[in-house]
Amino acid sequence: MDQEKSHSCCCVLDASTYVGFWILKKLLSRGYSVHAAIRKNGDSEIEETIREMEATEERLVVYDVDVLDYQSILVSLKTCNAVFCCLDSPEGYDLWHALAKMLSEKAAWALAMDRRLNMVSINPGLIVGPSVAQYNPRPTMSYLKGAAQMYENGVLAYVDVKFLADVHIRAYEDVSACGRYFCFNQIVNTEEEALKLVESLSPLIPMPPRYESVMQGSEVYEERLRNNKLSKLVEAGSAC
Repeated sequence: MDQEKSHSCCCVLDASTYVGFWILKKLLSRGYSVHAAIRKNGDSEIEETIREMEATEERLVVYDVDVLDYQSILVSLKTCNAVFCCLDSPEGYDLWHALAKMLSEKAAWALAMDRRLNMVSINPGLIVGPSVAQYNPRPTMSYLKGAAQMYENGVLAYVDVKFLADVHIRAYEDVSACGRYFCFNQIVNTEEEALKLVESLSPLIPMPPRYESVMQGSEVYEERLRNNKLSKLVEAGSAC
């Protein structure tokens, strides 16, 4: 185990979210100690899994936090070198999900600059991955509300949650990382790719009846997204 990592502790807030859970797993696999800050009324299935992991993983400590209670968050941050913020919008506020994310990031940047903290923001496309329909349904459906227009405009992109977790950790480990990164694996710009995406999100989105037996289509939309900044970050990590 890397000696530096064995003494480095990171907090994941909220670890019971889909993305938070995968960041937690990746951190542990890389030798970091992790404070799993779990928001009250979080995802019960993921939370249960994390608590079971705590019983056997000595580098994992679980904290119950209330996002409106500053002191409870401070307790979870004690001895940590970094915090990975993965908070989702509360249940019942799905329509305001994107706005909440934008305003939260704006406030975080203001605080980071005021207190001279090193902050990096990872902004993912649609998140896909193992059991995403089961464990991340609300954020997924919120993102997809504008999917048709994004698809036609060539800006519908998605990212695998494992790659997304790796990018978060890479941004922490690379001292030159700064600012905002748009993170995605694939741009969906053909009918075939769109239908494969629908398949991967089943049963959240039903497959259109005429495509259930065969996927076809030739229309291609121009890709209008670039992630050159992210590519440089990932390539630098691969070279280390």
